[in-house]
Amino acid sequence: MCYSVGFTRSLGLALLPLALCCIVANLLLLFPMGEITYIQQDRLASYIWFFGGLGGGGLLMLIPAVVFITLGKCSCCWNESLMMCGSALAAIIGLVGSGYCFVISGLTLMQGPHCFTSLGWSYPFADQNGRYLLRPEIWSQCLQPLNIVEWNVTLLCVSLGLAVLEFIICLLQLGNGLVNAICRPCCYKQEYSLNA
Repeated sequence: MCYSVGFTRSLGLALLPLALCCIVANLLLLFPMGEITYIQQDRLASYIWFFGGLGGGGLLMLIPAVVFITLGKCSCCWNESLMMCGSALAAIIGLVGSGYCFVISGLTLMQGPHCFTSLGWSYPFADQNGRYLLRPEIWSQCLQPLNIVEWNVTLLCVSLGLAVLEFIICLLQLGNGLVNAICRPCCYKQEYSLNA
């Protein structure tokens, strides 16, 4: 079989822990420092509610992971073309999911946390276009939740990194599927000539 099923399955197995880590990171963003009071009082940054890690990098990424892992279970000849199309479609879904996670995580980082300052609840770093990330000395402006800037920056950077890895894996599989779709007729010709 010309189609590299083993490679695709290994990509699917790599996607599973990345997707689960994205889900965990997004869930932790909902509970700053492990406290539930801020979600109850609607004191979280607005972009956190877009669920970039939970939806895009997590649940949506489970589709390509499952498709890649279960690829080739049926070895019928007519299914091989469907496998290629299915894996390419799943890879595109994964690219969309990881892209969404990356964009939402980036926007949340740029906006900064919603926190209590000396002026009340606000986004103290929203007008800085992310420059606050390079100035940890001003993070103490956020009085509540305690250490919210460090909490958000850590989890959002993790989400960004995971989204990049997911994007690369799905891009690899998309390329793999397209190359195999183009080369498949050549493989059949070679098999036919060898069998003849």
